[in-house]
Amino acid sequence: MSVIVNIAIGLATSVISGGLVWLWERGKRARALSRKAQFFGMAPGRPCLIVMNNKYNAPKSASHQDVQAMIEVAALAGELGCEVSATSSNDFAGSNGDSTEFCIGGPLAGSNVRTGGHLAAYVPGVTVRPFDATPDAVAFDVGGQLYRFDRGRQEYVLVAKFRPVEATGSVVLICGQSSTANRAAILFLKRAYGELAQSVASTERFCLLVKVAGIATYGHLGTSLERDLSDVAFTAP
Repeated sequence: MSVIVNIAIGLATSVISGGLVWLWERGKRARALSRKAQFFGMAPGRPCLIVMNNKYNAPKSASHQDVQAMIEVAALAGELGCEVSATSSNDFAGSNGDSTEFCIGGPLAGSNVRTGGHLAAYVPGVTVRPFDATPDAVAFDVGGQLYRFDRGRQEYVLVAKFRPVEATGSVVLICGQSSTANRAAILFLKRAYGELAQSVASTERFCLLVKVAGIATYGHLGTSLERDLSDVAFTAP
């Protein structure tokens, strides 16, 4: 009888211990997802709107890398329980409302005109130099400090999060110097959001400059945080 009792107690202990471990792991995952959702301004059931850009000099088409960036955002939204829709920047004007908007692509040559509007209205401390024959073409200008575009070698992408005054949802702006930089930024944010959430003053509004280096060797994976621009980006110079 004592053997049976001991076996029963052992089985019960194993079941209880296994249940507690399962609950702890489930709670841990839920907390991690909650932190991720807060960083990106997303929540289960909240719509996610992806506003896509045009391929340079090819209206109504998108580059392979930008499509991959869109897929990464859609996967993130699905993980966080959001309904996803996508539209072209050519076809969308107005407020993002209660949607979390991911606006992908730079403003030059009409690639994403909505990005240009967002920059002018909410990120006036950063300007994008025009595409021309000078060494400063496509550079980000932050108070006179230039972050130049070295295609295929070293590039930059501006990542800003803010909430328009007429909306209840946030905008996440991905403004890269190329489609490679756009994709790189999405993957960088997904990988490093925990550390970034600890480093920025507020996850409700921030502006970061991400560097994509060694592109010939590492492609879109050689990313690092170049600078937190939150203290200057949201104020006109």
